[in-house]
This record gives sequence, C-alpha cells and structure tokens, in this order.
Amino acid sequence: MSTVTGTTEADEGRGPEGRPDGAQSAGEQPAGDQPAGKGPAGEGPAGEQPAGEHLAGKGPARERPAGMEPAGKQPAGKQPAGKQPAGERPARDAAEGPAQGEPGAGPSPLRLLLSRVRPHRGVLVRAGLLSLAGSGAGLAMPLMAKHAVDAFAADRSPAGPLIVLTALVLAGACLSAYGRYLMSRTGEGVVLRARDQLVGRIMRLKVPAVDRLTPGDLQSRVTSDTTLLRTVLSSGLVESFNSVLMLLGTIGFMAYMDLTLLGVTLVVIVGIGAVTSLLMPRIQRAQLRAQEAVGAMGAALDRVLQAFRTVKASGAEERETAAVAEAARHAHDRGVSVARWSSVSDVTMAMSIQLAFLAVLGVGGARVASGSLEISSLIAFLLYLFYLMGPIGGLVEGWTGLQSGLAAVRRIDEVESLPGEPAAGPGAVAVRQEIPATPLGVTFQDVTFGYGDERAPVHKGVTFDVPTGGLVALVGPSGAGKSTVFSLLERFYDHDGGTITVAGRDIRDWPLAELRGSLAYVEQDAPVLAGTLRENLLFAAPDAEEKEVVQAVARTRLDSLVDRLPEGLDTAVGHRGVTLSGGERQRIAIARALLRRPRLLLLDEVTSQLDAVNEQALRDVILELAEHTTVLVIAHRLSTVRHADRIVVLEDGRVRTAGTHEELIAGDDLYRELATTQLAAEVR
Repeated sequence: MSTVTGTTEADEGRGPEGRPDGAQSAGEQPAGDQPAGKGPAGEGPAGEQPAGEHLAGKGPARERPAGMEPAGKQPAGKQPAGKQPAGERPARDAAEGPAQGEPGAGPSPLRLLLSRVRPHRGVLVRAGLLSLAGSGAGLAMPLMAKHAVDAFAADRSPAGPLIVLTALVLAGACLSAYGRYLMSRTGEGVVLRARDQLVGRIMRLKVPAVDRLTPGDLQSRVTSDTTLLRTVLSSGLVESFNSVLMLLGTIGFMAYMDLTLLGVTLVVIVGIGAVTSLLMPRIQRAQLRAQEAVGAMGAALDRVLQAFRTVKASGAEERETAAVAEAARHAHDRGVSVARWSSVSDVTMAMSIQLAFLAVLGVGGARVASGSLEISSLIAFLLYLFYLMGPIGGLVEGWTGLQSGLAAVRRIDEVESLPGEPAAGPGAVAVRQEIPATPLGVTFQDVTFGYGDERAPVHKGVTFDVPTGGLVALVGPSGAGKSTVFSLLERFYDHDGGTITVAGRDIRDWPLAELRGSLAYVEQDAPVLAGTLRENLLFAAPDAEEKEVVQAVARTRLDSLVDRLPEGLDTAVGHRGVTLSGGERQRIAIARALLRRPRLLLLDEVTSQLDAVNEQALRDVILELAEHTTVLVIAHRLSTVRHADRIVVLEDGRVRTAGTHEELIAGDDLYRELATTQLAAEVR
C-alpha cells in the first residue's frame, strides 16, 4: 500500500463539513430536488440559506442580498493580501485586473446613469428639441388669447388670432408626439443595452459571488431595475430639461405681461418649492427600499419553485405561501411608502399653483380696478400661471423618476462591481479537443482551501497525484473535501495555499477557457436545462456531428429513451429535466461530457441513481475512456472504484492514504469501514 507523502492524519476531531462531496446516503433527498446551485443544508458555500430556514410568518431576512459586500473584501480565514507564502501566486488571475471596489464607492449613481445615456445623446437631443418645440408652441397661446379678447373688446374680427391658436395647437401636438416617440424608442434601446451588459456580467461572475446571491433577486435586477432606466430617461432627464426651459419661457412671457404679478407668483412658488425639495432624499431612499423588497420577494418565490416537489411532498404549501405572501406584503409596504412621499410632493407643487392663482387674482383684480392693468393682460397672465403647472409638474415627476432611476443604477452597479472572471476570447466557448488528445495529469501539493466563512478549512494540506491517463478514484466520508477538488480544478474557486498543477503547469497559468475546454465535469445532481434532449447533449459541444451524438447516446444507453420520446432527440425535456428520471438525467450529463472529448474527465457520483444494468454499462464506458484519457471519479459504490488504478482516501480535509482497492482493504481501517458500509461490499 502506498502512502502519500506529507499527508499524515491529524489527531484533532472531525471538523465541520465543507462542500457537498457526493456522499449521498440512502434516504437523502435527491439532488434534483434541491434549489439550483445549492447542496444539502449545512454543506453549501458560505452565505447560502438552507431550505426551510426562511420560516413562515417572517419577512425577508434582508433587504439587500448577501454577497453584495465589497468585492475586494478579504473573507475570514483567507490569506491577507501581501502575506502570501513565497512563490504563491495571487488568488486573482492576472488577466482580471485589480479587484473591484465597494459598490457605490466609485462613481456616483448620477454619473453611472449619464454614462448609459451618453451613447444615445444625439437622438435624445433631437427628441428633446422636438418636444420643446411642441411645448413652445403652446407658450404663444395665452398671448394669442389676449389678442382675441382685445379683438372682441374693440369690435374687430377675432378670426386671425383664433386661426393662429388652432395652428399652434396642431403643430404643438404633432411635434410633441414625435418627440415622445423618439424618447420612448431610445429608452428601449438603453434598457436593451443595460440588460445585455448585465446578463453578460452575471455570466462572467465568479462562482463564490453567485453562491452568495439569490436567483430571484438577480432576475429582478435584470428585469425590473433595468426597466426603470427607460422611465428616468424619458421623464427623468429629457422631460426635466424641457420643463426647465419651458418654465423659463413661461416666466419670460409673464414678465412681459406684468412684473408685479410675476413677483407675487414667484414668492409663492419658490417658497413651496423649497419645501418640496426636502422631500426628494426621502423619495430616493423609499424607492431603493421598494426595489430591494421586490427583489427579495422574487428570491422567496424562486426558492419555492426550485424545490417545488419537495415543498409538496413535505406538505409545506401553506407555510411557503405565507412566507412568499409576507415578502409580497413587505414589498407592498415599501411601495406604499414611495406612493405616500410622491403624493405629498405632487400635491405640494399643485397647491403652490393654486395659492399663486389666489394671490394673483387678488392683486391683479385690484390693479384692473385701479386701471393700471388691462383685463386681457390679467386673463393672459392667469393662463400663463396655469400653464406653469405643466413644467412644474414635469420637474416634480422628473425628479421623482430620477430617484427611481438612481436607485436602479445603484442596484445594477452592485452586480457589475462583483468580482468576475476574465472574458473569454473569440472561439473560446465550448472548445472541443482534437482526436487524439493528450491526457492531462494533475498534482495537488499541500493545498489548503476554505470557503471564507467561520467553518474550518475544507482542505488542510491535500497532496496527491493523478497520473496521465487511467482511472483514479476519490473516496472518503461526507464533508472530506472530495467535490471541492473538482471545484478547484475547474477554478470555480482559487485555492488559498499550496500548488495545483495540470499537465505540469500551474493551474493559475492556464487561461480559463483553455483549462475548462480540456475538462469535462459531470456534477452529482446532473443538471438538465430546459430545452430539447438534443440541445442538452450538444450544450458543451455545439459543433458535434450527428454520428457522434448517436454514438454517445448508444454508449450511455439512452437509445431506449430516445425511441420512447415522441420526437426523439428533438423532444422537450421540461424545466430542469422534470420529465426525466434521475438515472436518465445522469446518463444525459455523461453523454454531454463524452461529446466534449475531454483530456480530463471529472465524474462526481455518476452512478448514484442508476440501476445495476445501466451501472455496469456505464462502468465499462468509464474503463474504456480511461484507456485514452484521464478519469477522476468520486464514488461511494465499490463497483465503481474497485477497478481504479489508484484510490485516494480523503478524511477531514487531508489525504489519509492512497493505493489500490486490495491494498487499502488490507491496510486501512477507514477504507475498510467505507467498503463494508457506504460501499456496501463484503471484505474479501
């Protein structure tokens, strides 16, 4: 029996479990019933909320999703920056650039908003000018009304002023309509661009960042928050700018009519406007909380939908309905808060016009009675006064919409500020290896790793070798760190210390696209995406030929499934493969990996849901693959690992020992215990 150097077993007690390792015992809930991206309670990465922890009758645990902490913040238990061991590379890939700063600590939300509008400024200027021209045509209407009144008073024909009034109404309506159309169309373009960028950013986020988020809140940011950008673009920026110009133009005409009445008007409006300005910060805070509450409600609903069958099987419909309803009530309360402050703002500004009207009517009536002001001028001035309601209302609406947009931009920027992986270059997606491809060897040398929470590190100096070609198995108790090995090889996470080499090359020196293009990873829960069976098979190798698909289907014994489906390979399999059995999902995931032609194949409990006949067939496929590629498998069935060229036994984050099945049965107590219990085998 060969013992791995530097991996003596520690005398300390068994630490908390780390990442789910595929050690699913009989009676455990199938992986498919867990929420997407989450393992069994207590075994997931830091920050994941275990199913059932969100109790009925309680609101969202937070208004801001966990994981939105500063991207550059050092997790507990990690090696501090600048104090890495000699020769250790930084955890962050050099291509990624410096760590992102804290969300909100960089440019202000207003600058971020303007940066999204800047590419469309030409169209917005044209739309604004058209709307301004349409509104400006209305500015001449009270003046024309004055001329019409003077014509009646002088016993002249009012046809001329009335014709001009009609023309102004029609021209203003046409210009305003076209300007608003341009603004709306541009707003849709801004929303599309924001969604494209945000979805692209989410796809490039690092796995630890996504582990701490909730899918429902991310969806809310992509859908609801980006939609608010359209509102702030039309009513927030352009309309506010036009309203300012219209306000100045109206005041100019009012000054032409009578300076005294203008002074009375401004005193009233400015006084009440100062009061209204104090409400704007409250509206912004209320709007931000409302949007966060909507995101929390989406997260609560997504949690239920991801484990829908588990909810029903547990008789938890009422509890979960109450939990989602509580989140909905929380969002309702936040929305009512926004409505309350917005209503106060709107009514205050409307009241300013009404008070100004009373003041102007009193002062103006006295001046008409004294003969210092014509009645037609008073009428025109009052018309201009009511005309002020448009630009003032536009300013209030614009400022309110701007607060909503700034809150949305802040939430979008929070996602964009999270740490991400370097963007893949052209042709770097779904790269398949040429035949024949050289197998990859792997070396772990004194590797340490933890998920950054308060639990003990998952790996505490792991050392083992995977030679080029052949079959190597990882076994050990649940929580020993087996699945974490695969996560580190895929670089979903970066190890904290030690060295991992792939084909003799430090894993951090591999470009991500090249590294992942050389690997194929079959996860324990074997996820199947919504779509057809063919689309799932070709997911990692979209350029595979039809004969390769047929061959992969036959090797994984999926041909009977294809024959049974009404449209064969082109049959839809439902959301997360709901129409398939657990064993069928596993075989689809294996066939998908085969089509990728990997140089290193990672298999995590791939036979856990297969019957004996299909397990035997799959075992033959694995042994065949091991002849020309490297296969690293995590398993708890003796039939899967007993033919491995090498078996590595992990315990409590360390390599306990390694050897063949016969060597370990004879010389290691833990392996013998696993063989007689979890591996369900007789000791021979």
